[in-house]
Amino acid sequence: MTTRPSPTLETFPNPAPHRDYFIHMEIPEFTCLCPKTGQPDFGVLTVDFVPDETCIELKSLKLYIWSFRNEGCFHEAVTNRILDDLAGAAQPRFLRVTARFFVRGGIFTNVVAEYRKTGWQPEPKVELAEFAVQSNPSMRG
Repeated sequence: MTTRPSPTLETFPNPAPHRDYFIHMEIPEFTCLCPKTGQPDFGVLTVDFVPDETCIELKSLKLYIWSFRNEGCFHEAVTNRILDDLAGAAQPRFLRVTARFFVRGGIFTNVVAEYRKTGWQPEPKVELAEFAVQSNPSMRG
């Protein structure tokens, strides 16, 4: 098993390709370098996606994210590059990458980029827990 950064993303077959379901991943230790100063930029990445035929393998994602540690990247460019690489590898129905960078020079930067498979539309969201609390007085706090 490798313990070195790698730009390669691996996938595995979706165990339930017949339905839409949501995968949420948080990467709290993203690091790249400021392309202007060479100083480190730290951020939290959130990856949300609805898989189609494949899912993203987590160890390869960890090594892929690690590969940015010594690379100079503007926040907007790295967020969109990660979106493109993940979408290219997994071909999901939907993918969102949210990058929340820590303060630098008094400014927080948040970048959100999305991919949608052509023709895909999400099913309406169902809010069962909220309904149950409102309808059942014994469930109220």
